[in-house]
Amino acid sequence: MTIVSDGFVLAFLQSFLINIWVAAASLLLGLAIGSPLAWLRNRAGWMGLSSATFTAILRAAPTFVVMFFLLNVIPDNIDILGFSLPIPNVLTLVLALSIYAAAYVSDNLLDALRHMQRGSQSAALLFVPNMLRAFIVLVMASSTGAAIGVQEAVTTTLRETDRLSTIGSRIGLVIAVILFFASLMQVARFGARWLTAFLSAPAIGPAAVAMATTEQTEAAELVVRDA
Repeated sequence: MTIVSDGFVLAFLQSFLINIWVAAASLLLGLAIGSPLAWLRNRAGWMGLSSATFTAILRAAPTFVVMFFLLNVIPDNIDILGFSLPIPNVLTLVLALSIYAAAYVSDNLLDALRHMQRGSQSAALLFVPNMLRAFIVLVMASSTGAAIGVQEAVTTTLRETDRLSTIGSRIGLVIAVILFFASLMQVARFGARWLTAFLSAPAIGPAAVAMATTEQTEAAELVVRDA
């Protein structure tokens, strides 16, 4: 017996593409902001200190609070050459997530630059799987957009639960969606660990790879914890 509407699965997958798009846009913006910050932090003097302080501020900013702050600061419309263009809430979500992404990129790219300076290219390449971890964490964190009306996967799920008539059906749907996201996270973790081992095992050894993988995963999950 089907408890969800006929079009829910398709609608859910289509809205999940919004989560993926938000994560990709946030990471790209984070790379654009975090990369020069990492380069400046790698320099001595006031430039390095200022960049490190700014990165720390970005790292400490709660994503949920920043999202609602931007929602109230960014106008609903912007006038360009006499035309009024609406600003969607999804842009607010991307900007809020990109703040954490910028801090994460800055920290990891700084490590990569220092490894390169020491001649450890394999360790520097750990930046690549780190970005994969950041992307999947941003996919998960993009579900906070449901609070401001972004039409992503969680919003679609909540709308479907309102349609269901029994508590059991609602709980079953929520559990199914949780399992979907949990499975995605596990697959991504496996992929990131495999990529980490592939890039760095010959140079730094399995024990170091395992330690680096654990530390990088915990750092990435700060985004979800604080969001």
